[in-house]
Amino acid sequence: MANTHAFQTEVRQLLDIVIHAFYSDREVFVRELVSNASDALEKLRLKQLTQTDIYEPERELRITITTDEEGKTLTIADAGIGMTRDEVVEYLGTIAHSGTKKFLEAMKESKGGTQDLIGQFGVGFYSVFMAADKVEVTTRSWQQDAAPVRWTSDGQEGYELEDAAADTPRGTSIRIHLKEDAANFSKADHVRYVLSKYSNFVGFPIDFNGEHVNTVQAIWMKSKKDVSPEEYEGFYQFISHTEGKPLTYMHFSADAPIVLNSVLFVPEENPEAMGFGRCEPAVSLYCHKVLIDSKPDKLLPEWLRFLTGVVDSEDLPLNISREMLQDNSLLRKISGIITKRFIKHLEGVAKNEAECYERFWRTFGRYIKEGVVTSWEHKDALGKLLRFESTFTEAGKLTSLEDYVSRMKENQKDIYVLYGSSRTQLESSPYLDALKLRGFEVLFLTEGGDQFVMDSLMKFSEKEIKSIDRANLELPPLDAPQADQPGLDEAQAAALTSWVSDAFKDQFSKVSTSDRVSSAPAIALQGEGDLSPEIKAYLRAMGQEVPETHPEIAFNPHNPVVMKLAELQTQDEELARLLAGQLINTALLRAGMLDDPAKLADNSQALLEKLLQK
Repeated sequence: MANTHAFQTEVRQLLDIVIHAFYSDREVFVRELVSNASDALEKLRLKQLTQTDIYEPERELRITITTDEEGKTLTIADAGIGMTRDEVVEYLGTIAHSGTKKFLEAMKESKGGTQDLIGQFGVGFYSVFMAADKVEVTTRSWQQDAAPVRWTSDGQEGYELEDAAADTPRGTSIRIHLKEDAANFSKADHVRYVLSKYSNFVGFPIDFNGEHVNTVQAIWMKSKKDVSPEEYEGFYQFISHTEGKPLTYMHFSADAPIVLNSVLFVPEENPEAMGFGRCEPAVSLYCHKVLIDSKPDKLLPEWLRFLTGVVDSEDLPLNISREMLQDNSLLRKISGIITKRFIKHLEGVAKNEAECYERFWRTFGRYIKEGVVTSWEHKDALGKLLRFESTFTEAGKLTSLEDYVSRMKENQKDIYVLYGSSRTQLESSPYLDALKLRGFEVLFLTEGGDQFVMDSLMKFSEKEIKSIDRANLELPPLDAPQADQPGLDEAQAAALTSWVSDAFKDQFSKVSTSDRVSSAPAIALQGEGDLSPEIKAYLRAMGQEVPETHPEIAFNPHNPVVMKLAELQTQDEELARLLAGQLINTALLRAGMLDDPAKLADNSQALLEKLLQK
């Protein structure tokens, strides 16, 4: 005979909240009940270690799920620890263990700010009433002398409690009579999809309509030594829905300060480079092998969006629906731990698997650069992962900043870089002249955004990073001064630079002669505080106003054309002006500072016309 019991007021309030407020997606109730079933099985497994009088000791630990489309029911059963009559009342009808009263009190104190509170109380079972008209819970405790019991409720005012059949097996069976608008949960295909989405890696077998469905193991919970390369490959293919192999992977576990288990994979191809748009997060967040969020935005920094994998933490405090993380500070800690470990993993790949790392860099190097710019706390570690060509490497060969520093000469205090569109263009740059004479290596930075990367990094291994096209570049004197060459003396040089300054008034911050150039008549140098060509181009692309810059012009006093210019400025000032303009515009063009190339074309035409008149 069934006895009717009223829900406590707090339970009714909780049911109303759960059904109408927190669960944005009904399907999570399946996840909650499967998770509870797994917990019940785990508790029984622990009992088996210390107890010998367990009811039905031979019964296999598994979860059984069946659908009945005609009857519009869904049944989720386990062979776990079960409940006594008192425990059923305690867990399902009162506030003793559900945490309901504390939850509601905390809600009241927060004045509705529930997102910071939910997850601290075990109330997931009640989510079933989002989809159920009626729920029947039939359970038998692991204890030999405990009688089986049935709990029935429509989630409104209360519940009925009665004895269950004497042959009820150990464990708990939840039969859900579905609402009309939730009838899809009685359809096999839909429930199979929900199980594959949330419960693939539950630690006990799940039989769904007679079929074992969770066949893929949660390898991230295993020790690395117990997982074969083939298992890693198979798991990657399963979660990434591909037949490809991972380029590299990291399997990581930690017990402190946070319990973490994770496995992260780097794919072979970069979908963003293939034109598929910006990658969405592909590292899923789990708790005890139950999916919490398949695409958590804040789990890893944006620059790691190319990764695929799983992060599992039993320390996560979750809300009622497990859809939002309650404690963002904890998520940030998890993100920091995983990010640091993955950077160390890449360092190991770079050191021990050079060919693999080069493939990684050529495919995903742009993300490392993005990390240097956007992740201040990781930029120094990421600096070790950067790779560039240089004056000391063959075309196509890459070097690291660590290797660069190891090759620095005793009198070299800075790391030297040069920006441009290609190695071929940079190799002919007159900016290299002074560095070549001193035997200093220069890194070639040829990709868009490299200026932002180096400006963010600023230094590496206590060595400042200096662009060699800057006017304030300080170089040590030459070990062996060059042999005397014909050229302008001090007076001639002073006269020439003074005349050019007057002829091109207010266009340049300084005009000088310099030994920084030997292969060209003149070079243009970025003045102190001037924006680089790359940053100016970025501002224009963003539709922002670009401030006017005043570069420096440095003439080569030994160049025959410059020596002739010094003569012409007193003999034929018009021709001298055209010649100076040609040298200056050419220098600005090579430096990427000539905003209007038509100036060079117009000056060239005028110069030719003047010469033909001679």
